[in-house]
Amino acid sequence: MDRDAGPIVRPYALTGGRSRSAGEDFDLLAIVWSIRDSLPDPRMLEPEHVVVLESCQPFRAVADLAADLELPLGVIRILLSDMRERGLIAIRPPPRAQVADLKILQDVLNGLRRI
Repeated sequence: MDRDAGPIVRPYALTGGRSRSAGEDFDLLAIVWSIRDSLPDPRMLEPEHVVVLESCQPFRAVADLAADLELPLGVIRILLSDMRERGLIAIRPPPRAQVADLKILQDVLNGLRRI
């Protein structure tokens, strides 16, 4: 990465020209973690995969990975999808908030409308 010139490797090169991830879709707030205790032999992985594996120790949200690695969300989704297929990572949907009181949501909505 050259800060003045921008990225040396274009995003489409990192994904092999693909614009969609394979397999099941996942949310930007999904949690990613390595399912191995130790990193596999780095010579068997692309450099970007090694960086992602190191960055999701112990776990990280998809959006946070993209921001921390300064990669577009589409690129990080494709890289994560590839890694999931190879059994390197697991991806869990984000926890769903349980809202028992709809009055609270209505009050928030009314407050936002007044802004």
